[in-house]
Amino acid sequence: MKWQAVCDQRFTLAEGPFWDDEQAALYWVDIAGFRALQLHRQEVRHWQFNEPVSAFIPASAGDALVTLASGVYRLNLNSPADQPELTLLCVADPVEGNRANEARCDSQGRLWLGTMQNNLDAQGGDLPLERRSGGIFRVDGDARVTALLSDQGIVNTMLWPASGGALLSADSLDGLIYRYPIRPDGSLGERDIWAHEHPRGTPDGSAMDAEGYVWNARWGGGCIIRFAPDGSVDRIVELPVSHPTSCVFGGPDMTTLFVTSARPASGTLELDGCVLSAETGIKGTPSHRFSG
Repeated sequence: MKWQAVCDQRFTLAEGPFWDDEQAALYWVDIAGFRALQLHRQEVRHWQFNEPVSAFIPASAGDALVTLASGVYRLNLNSPADQPELTLLCVADPVEGNRANEARCDSQGRLWLGTMQNNLDAQGGDLPLERRSGGIFRVDGDARVTALLSDQGIVNTMLWPASGGALLSADSLDGLIYRYPIRPDGSLGERDIWAHEHPRGTPDGSAMDAEGYVWNARWGGGCIIRFAPDGSVDRIVELPVSHPTSCVFGGPDMTTLFVTSARPASGTLELDGCVLSAETGIKGTPSHRFSG
């Protein structure tokens, strides 16, 4: 695959890519830079916050959600970069000292949010991770919050196989991707290991293609692993970055893969911290807007 940067900027911790097919726009965040960004018609816009932001997801109402350390907010996309207009939607995780990490919407437009101990200081610098205090929460369009899991390390990846009835989610501290059955009442059942540890990095964010294969960014592994629907390794896709963080399918035919990455403090590659894109020839599944 031929990888290229979607813009000239480098980011400390780019994450959470989202492709909005309606606007043909790419959304992502720089968690440690406290910024949410949008690429539309070759123009990059951003909104600057004073705390970590882990996801930036358009909403059906015409605004967008941003998952900040202090809660889930609605962002007025017409507000200026240095004075973003925010309205609190909910505080999903009540644990003091936690922050949002992974966030995706399911096909019903409900936000699934994974949290973790906040590991960033007021300037975006690293703090030690000392506890498994994260969780997984579901936020409905009316802002109703349902707590699904607790005692999680670093929640990454939120995907729902087309067969339905299950959630795929990684805990990066464990190095595993789990499968959780979704019970009829919406709660999560006992998990199984779906994808085991692999020497090529730690599981971070993922995208799913139309064939049900999972494209998983491997933190520290410089690659994406494409897992078959049964969790076995199908192929390894090499990347020109050392710390890919997540990926999403988009573009006019939904065959372009966008990959976010982090820029480590030392030993960096030229493209570390970029948002990359490449044509895969494989159709991906769409991102879903928040229903509220």
